[in-house]
Amino acid sequence: MQKDHLVIFDTTLRDGEQSPGASMTKEEKIRVARQLEKMRVDVIEAGFAAASPGDFDAINAIAHAIKDSTVCSLARANENDIRRAGEAIRPAAAGRIHTFIATSRIHMEKKLRMTPDEVVEQAVRAIGWGREYTDDIEFSAEDAGRSELDFLCRIFEAVIKAGATTINVPDTVGYNIPYQYAETMRQLIARVPNSDKVVWSVHCHNDLGLAVANSLGAVLAGARQVECTINGLGERAGNAALEEIVMAVRTRGDVFPVETRIDTTQIVPASKLVSQITGYPVQPNKAVVGANAFAHESGIHQDGVLKHRETYEIMRAQDVGWSQNKLVLGKHSGRNAFKTRLQELGIELESDEALNAAFARFKELADRKHEIFDEDLHALVSDEVVTPEQEHYKLVYSHVCSETGEMPFASVILNVGGVEKKGEAGGGGPVDATFKAIESIAGSGAELLLYSVNAITTGTDAQGEVTTRLAKGGRIVNGNGADTDIVIASARSYLNALNKLQSSLDKVRAQGDV
Repeated sequence: MQKDHLVIFDTTLRDGEQSPGASMTKEEKIRVARQLEKMRVDVIEAGFAAASPGDFDAINAIAHAIKDSTVCSLARANENDIRRAGEAIRPAAAGRIHTFIATSRIHMEKKLRMTPDEVVEQAVRAIGWGREYTDDIEFSAEDAGRSELDFLCRIFEAVIKAGATTINVPDTVGYNIPYQYAETMRQLIARVPNSDKVVWSVHCHNDLGLAVANSLGAVLAGARQVECTINGLGERAGNAALEEIVMAVRTRGDVFPVETRIDTTQIVPASKLVSQITGYPVQPNKAVVGANAFAHESGIHQDGVLKHRETYEIMRAQDVGWSQNKLVLGKHSGRNAFKTRLQELGIELESDEALNAAFARFKELADRKHEIFDEDLHALVSDEVVTPEQEHYKLVYSHVCSETGEMPFASVILNVGGVEKKGEAGGGGPVDATFKAIESIAGSGAELLLYSVNAITTGTDAQGEVTTRLAKGGRIVNGNGADTDIVIASARSYLNALNKLQSSLDKVRAQGDV
């Protein structure tokens, strides 16, 4: 029997980026988008064009770069937002505008301060503006999970008549439970006129840990698009995890009447890339992409797997991209081999100057680290690619002394806006002293919320990947740095966070979250 196509709509670059501190540079967003394209994601929601000039530029750049996936921008149901979205996606081979307005009583009364009639009229107008740019228009009823069914039927009928092609029913605050959410979807498909003319979509949040379960329940009830993120990244408790949705549908083909076009071998590489760029580590027991997902500790389980894998494994680790770290390069590798491998990983640097700088870092790393893996290259490039307007602070020199019985001491020289400045400080440890020495120059007054260290690969010469989360004036940013010297990696991470705080491009919050 021919199965229906389940559209995978990835919103890592939009909703995922709304995780505190998970903001990405334009270059990082392009790298993630290329990996999503390589994984054969159907729709990439690249951002919210009206949020900031930076978001607009990133969406526009992704629209230029991506050929095999639809590139989408979110927009509130107002003319300015939709026109910004339309302009941002204009270069795309296939572009979509995703517009939304709240439909629950509490949102209409307390937030929008609009009557139900006004909300319907605004939604219809929004579809009209969007159709000036593309025929691929998605409409979302924000907080549909708490909206009245009769009103949802009314507004969906109106926007379908106006030309919407995808109807999204989001559980914006993660309030629903599977049987109830599935029944809502069944009712809508049955009651809304011309429901067979559109793709029905779901967008679930994980506040009660039910995002994946709700999404899959809705698929069984007739939904044919699932909105999700890599690693379940997203605001508050996150979104439905792409890898869990895809592998559930694939593994339980006996239950689901749908299939995806996802290349599942790219799931783990995508997971690692997003984790490295955002600084959000993947918990070891996370389904599919966690380090323990295919590990068997129990003797009984180990014996069973050795005798016959399927006794305790319902998926093959290789099918989702788990394998040995691929040894790629060494210190004798040339510039062309380095460039070629970056391209294979979906990393394209904008200029020869950027490539030369990254290659110099690679040679420096190769002198200190005998074996260099794909993960090392991702970390190296993430650490290297910083746009000029963001690089207000740059590490020039660092000297740290830590002796038994003595207070650790750090001395640093920073390039601050083109001027070299020296700072010194003592601290509780070498990292603490380094941070205080940096602050003696920067004087940011930022609060350190998180300091996290992960080894990128195995071995004592592994690069340490450091995440530093800073907060100031209501902004939260993640800084990332990598080096075989953990103190240097920490300094790079802290400076990366300071550079993000320095950026003047403050994002405007949308009317709400879809």
